[in-house]
Amino acid sequence: MKNFIDRLNKAFENRIRLGIMSALMVNASVDFLTLKELLNVTDGNLASHITALEKLEYIAVKKEFVGKKTKTTYVATKLGKMEFNHHLKALEEMIRQSE
Repeated sequence: MKNFIDRLNKAFENRIRLGIMSALMVNASVDFLTLKELLNVTDGNLASHITALEKLEYIAVKKEFVGKKTKTTYVATKLGKMEFNHHLKALEEMIRQSE
């Protein structure tokens, strides 16, 4: 039996990071407020997880002005999509192995 646990990406072990990446995989971009409401987290909690994913270069941040307010949106990078897909494949293999 292969050790699928070793192939899981630790960056996605946290439910909030998993949620951020899941939202970005099915949407071209997602803004901060939408992520906050979707994941039911505080500003600070979301910001810290976004920063962690940004440092890994799994997501990119885009800031723009809408009127006089700043709008921050996020996109999954090519690397982020690739790593998330590897993580999902490892999970799928674990599930198939246990059947």
